[in-house]
Amino acid sequence: MSQHFLLSAKARTLSVLKVMQMSDADAFAVFKELRWGAGDAVACPCCSVIGKHAFRKDRRQWKCADCGHTFSVTSGTIFANHKLPLKTYLAAIALYANAAKGISALQLSRDLGCQYKTAFVLAHKIRESLMEHRDETALAGEVHMDGAYVNGYIRPKNKKADRIDRRLVKHQRPDKRCVFVMRQKAEAGSVGAAKTLTFILKAENQADVSQLAGEFVHKGSVICADESNAYDPLHAKFDTRRVNHSVEYRADDGTTNNLAESYFSRFRRMQYGQTHKFGNLYLANYANEAAFREDTRRQSNGAIFLEITTRCAKTRTSRDWCGYWQGNKRDAERLM
Repeated sequence: MSQHFLLSAKARTLSVLKVMQMSDADAFAVFKELRWGAGDAVACPCCSVIGKHAFRKDRRQWKCADCGHTFSVTSGTIFANHKLPLKTYLAAIALYANAAKGISALQLSRDLGCQYKTAFVLAHKIRESLMEHRDETALAGEVHMDGAYVNGYIRPKNKKADRIDRRLVKHQRPDKRCVFVMRQKAEAGSVGAAKTLTFILKAENQADVSQLAGEFVHKGSVICADESNAYDPLHAKFDTRRVNHSVEYRADDGTTNNLAESYFSRFRRMQYGQTHKFGNLYLANYANEAAFREDTRRQSNGAIFLEITTRCAKTRTSRDWCGYWQGNKRDAERLM
């Protein structure tokens, strides 16, 4: 049996120890290069003018030659107005990248030596950057689809006589949501999926599934799904193949839905083992985080670290995470 990729030396190209051994100047240089590239030319976040603006070494800030705005390496990004050293943010991203099944805010706060509230917002800022820069181009080839429900558990009463039929719609929780996933199979010679897209639905239904398939799946693609009637309309538009999970996990013609099931396996491990629960306001970000981890499962932790840091450096300041603990929270959840 061949060695698993995560156990190989190729998977370990970065360590948190190396990041923490960086000086403040090194951390500044890393973030600057990932945001603006090599060289002295930087872009003003206020007027977007790119050039060699006047740089103050004592404060590590630039003054725009065009509009006179003073800005730093994190101005206008998801880490704007940061109070922790920049090296701490890079260490947080390294810890986040190393966690194959996600990382809780409590663990992150202990590793960084900061308050839980700080780690909670920091982790969500990283998730927000992954969500803002995800690739939403249409899937092609063989696409696996499925849905899984979260926040729907109803604890049974202690006495049997007091229990209700939790399968009935009238007894369902109003905040129950469906995480819907679409995964494109990798090309021949590769293993698993090449790309994953996730969406949040109130229920797995024909209208939403048909709309998502029409928008995010190329015509001529092969769709693999389970026996749910939500996928019945897809037969009219795509080459749709089904597998009845109540009978088998692999149909006689070889059809499976294993790519979607593989995603939900990681998603559930992240839910039960790390975060424990998902709020509906940010459920889409959690689902996309699991999708990102699935898509980068065969990349080194150094490559994942650079990818996340680059997205954070290019994500604009999020209003949802400025003053979160003072009551500034998102007004509505991200539903399909």
